[in-house]
Amino acid sequence: MKKQGVSYAMTQTTQKTMQAAAIDRFGGLETITMQTLPVPEVGPDEVLIRVESAGVAVWDVFEREGGFAEMFGIEPKFPYVLGSDGAGTVAAVGEKASRFKEGDRVYAAALTNPKGGFYAEYAAVKADNVSHVPDKLTTEQAGVMPSDALTGLRGLDEILGLKQGETLMIFGASGGIGHLAVQLAKRMGARVLAVASGDDGVALARRLGADVVVEGHTGDAAAAAREFAPDGLDAALVTAGGEAVDQTLKAVRDGGRVAHPNGVMPAPKAPPGVRLSSYDVEPNQEAIDKLNRLIEAGPFEVHVARTFPLEKAAEAHRALNDHYLGKLALRPH
Repeated sequence: MKKQGVSYAMTQTTQKTMQAAAIDRFGGLETITMQTLPVPEVGPDEVLIRVESAGVAVWDVFEREGGFAEMFGIEPKFPYVLGSDGAGTVAAVGEKASRFKEGDRVYAAALTNPKGGFYAEYAAVKADNVSHVPDKLTTEQAGVMPSDALTGLRGLDEILGLKQGETLMIFGASGGIGHLAVQLAKRMGARVLAVASGDDGVALARRLGADVVVEGHTGDAAAAAREFAPDGLDAALVTAGGEAVDQTLKAVRDGGRVAHPNGVMPAPKAPPGVRLSSYDVEPNQEAIDKLNRLIEAGPFEVHVARTFPLEKAAEAHRALNDHYLGKLALRPH
């Protein structure tokens, strides 16, 4: 069926409303409520996704509290649906979104999406932000992955310029960005020293292929770094802040590089002679294609620690403060 240049799946012709975890004002956990909202309309360059997995991340809290609206100068429209990462099946495609067809398994990253985020049964997203799910990943894994994986990849590839054979330390190696960065760095041919949290985090980083793993709170990461790279580390990706970080970064060689995504608190300090770069993730088709190629090149794990039903979105936000490995997920369908 054609309507206004959009090819509609059967789900779209019969379903006009959807369930969503939305907010009517910025604020705390209590602002998240289940609401019945219209299924978003699909523009010519958009894809309508039937959401089966949505990522839950610390920046969702920042968004819930109004941080992104203020930062980007956005006039928020309430009810406001949170969620910048998601995956599912294509329910409808705009006439210009020719790369996709109804029924395709896809994932997407869309921060402050004007038509609403992924904490909902459906999301309409620009086709440029959408990708087919790599065969190696489940839909649940793909839904929590995009922003963290693209953040890790940009840090390693574009910001650090990581080369084959170089020594790299990843701080926060059992977290969302870190556990994906360990695998991407190994794909890129680096030797990886992983600093992880908890015995379970150490076990995860080791399983994911890190050459050496040290527990960040009880282990001596600085000593491990000196032993791992006696001439100094070539590079470090810092995804978690803390007192131990700056001490350990002294193990980076003169002329080495340190990168961290904006939002890591406290921001790391690098010793003199070391280039320190902070950065944001900028999803684009080239980066997404490169990410998919790296994922398909061998075994790849997106670790989902816990999955919550959509109506437990507030509980999922609360769980962000707990110790967990990898990622948290919501299941709208």
